[in-house]
Amino acid sequence: MRGQSVQYIIEPISIRNSYGMELRHLRYFLAVAQDLNVTRAAARIGISQPPLSQQIKELEQEIGTRLFLRTPHGVELTEAGQAFRLEAERVLSGAERARTMALRASRGEMGQLRVGFTGSAAFNPVVARTIRAFRRQWPQVLLTLEEVNTTRLLEGLAQQKLDAAFIRPGLTPIDGMTLHRFPDETMQVVLPSSHPLADRSSVYLSELAGEPFVLFPRTVGLSLYDEVINACRHAGFEPRIDQVAPQISSVVNLVAAELGISIVPTSISQVQAAGVRYVPIAEEGPVARLALACREGDRTASVANFRQLVVNPPG
Repeated sequence: MRGQSVQYIIEPISIRNSYGMELRHLRYFLAVAQDLNVTRAAARIGISQPPLSQQIKELEQEIGTRLFLRTPHGVELTEAGQAFRLEAERVLSGAERARTMALRASRGEMGQLRVGFTGSAAFNPVVARTIRAFRRQWPQVLLTLEEVNTTRLLEGLAQQKLDAAFIRPGLTPIDGMTLHRFPDETMQVVLPSSHPLADRSSVYLSELAGEPFVLFPRTVGLSLYDEVINACRHAGFEPRIDQVAPQISSVVNLVAAELGISIVPTSISQVQAAGVRYVPIAEEGPVARLALACREGDRTASVANFRQLVVNPPG
């Protein structure tokens, strides 16, 4: 009989949907199993005694065996009831874990967030500040970072390989993307410290005519490249590009090697390489644009949390 009782319990739990068993049946059963008194259990869970007794009876009928023996002072678990209690506790515990995990995922408290950024954007304080704040507020989210140029960042977003990206946008909207634009950043001239203009408090762009320029490829920083070229043309000259740097972060080192001069976002001045000077532009000059790009209509909770830190940065 003992083996038969256990078989009766294990089999219905594995196919409980066929029997119509619900989580509330398990909760009612465990309440009675804990108090060993139907009246006390009913009072504790907030229902009257007759409906609780009826629920227990229906549960026993569904399973096909007695779970409780009635005694003068209450009830006691049968051997089948003891086996059922272990399984019922496991099922309810699993259901609660599943509920908790679902709620955490819906709030963006777990999962993964893939963020991209351009090499020059990494120097802007807003990028580090946002990433730092996100990691502190949602430490259980796996945050992965990728540094590539704006063109590849937009491709990654479109192909759903990235969830958000700090890009260097142009002035026109980008199809399929939502942009949060940051204030434009001024740009400065970076010169070898031996250059005649290096000790000036500011320089006019026209004074750079004829100078050899060190620039990054247009494909690496499309909007920055165009800003520099157009600003020079507006100042009356076509820049002479003598050296191409693989990345904007390499520009400063090439200037230090006296291969030419360049124009970079002001935030790049954090790179304090020996042998270079950063000099502000005297007139209205080129600007570095920065934006956080996300896919239109993306309602992922972790993306929403990241964007909220951008829109309303922590104090």
